[in-house]
Amino acid sequence: MDFELGDEHRELQRRCRALAADFAARSAEHDRHGTHPTENYGRLRAEGFLGLTIPRELGGQGVDFLGHTIAFEALGRGCPSTALAFNMHASVVMPVMDSTEAAAAAKQYLARLAVDEGRLIAGNFSEAGTTSLIGERPLSARARRVAGGWSVTGRKMFASMLGAADYCMVMAYPEDMTGRYAGIVLLVPREAGGRRVEANWDTLGMRATRSDSLILEDCRLPDAAALFHSNDIRLFRQTSLNWFWGSYTAVYLGVAQAAYDELRRVMKARRPEGYAQPLAYHPDVRRHIAELSADLEAARLVTYRSAWLSDTEGPTAETTAALYRAKYLVGETVSRITRAALTLGGAHGIFKGSRLEQLFRDGAIGPLHPPPSDFCLYNMGLYELDLDPGEVLPPLKPA
Repeated sequence: MDFELGDEHRELQRRCRALAADFAARSAEHDRHGTHPTENYGRLRAEGFLGLTIPRELGGQGVDFLGHTIAFEALGRGCPSTALAFNMHASVVMPVMDSTEAAAAAKQYLARLAVDEGRLIAGNFSEAGTTSLIGERPLSARARRVAGGWSVTGRKMFASMLGAADYCMVMAYPEDMTGRYAGIVLLVPREAGGRRVEANWDTLGMRATRSDSLILEDCRLPDAAALFHSNDIRLFRQTSLNWFWGSYTAVYLGVAQAAYDELRRVMKARRPEGYAQPLAYHPDVRRHIAELSADLEAARLVTYRSAWLSDTEGPTAETTAALYRAKYLVGETVSRITRAALTLGGAHGIFKGSRLEQLFRDGAIGPLHPPPSDFCLYNMGLYELDLDPGEVLPPLKPA
């Protein structure tokens, strides 16, 4: 098995590390004020990242999922919020691109917006009733046919970079369908009437993602805004788990690496008064660093393998289990590394503006970012024991 990255992946990694170094200089300020890092989005736009993974035949660069993973791990080391929010673009565009159900015209339209016009697309499928631990994602937002298009009404949550993006892709229940799992995917432009942002994103970590709520009140959209609809949306959702949530795993891997790098820097730089050596020589520090290095490398290898499986095998049961395994391991690893880094860094690291303090808060989001750790374990257990989910008792008693 070849663990060496190819030349294209290495060059992409190099570019992203250079961007991350620039983004890191502004990360603390955006985190403190909870502001959109629009200058970072502008650089990513200028560097062609809006079309990074869009197929070459549609004008994009055609980078595979492993390449995307390598890129966003590197970006996550600079400004975690920038990487997490900007990943939203690929996480909603690529499921449409990869879908066997979406029409060619919808794919061409999306590619034209992203590649030719440089439009940044956010996504907003989550709602107030979403419970990640259960996995159910019912749709309360409603789309109603009107003359020339659709009227959409509902409240959506966790829409990263909502106020900075040109469009927001939303999922709603189409009132002209009857299936329990029916759904429609629409593009809502920033200037659409009946669309407003409720700025309620005041959180522990990932503050500059500005994942505010989207309120739609008889929001009128043309027919062209409807990218895809089905009486059973489950296939669309289940065959693109790599993009819908697996693409975020790499960002938290980058946060873990950033915390590990900062911890090593602090330990080698700090020399207690009265001693000839820095803290790096302390045996407890050396042991912790060694443990964290093993955790980090294991998480990286598991994540890269899940991306490789996604590219080579597609959405198989093994690939899905690997994606859950990577999300679980990275979530636990980033939490462990950022916590250990803050503890070893001492009281100097707990002040606002400290790199370790910010990474600790951003890393704390990792285990609960959907799918949360317990839900990952639930699905991994089903796969490892070869169980039929339909024959397993539900985690809670249905109403």
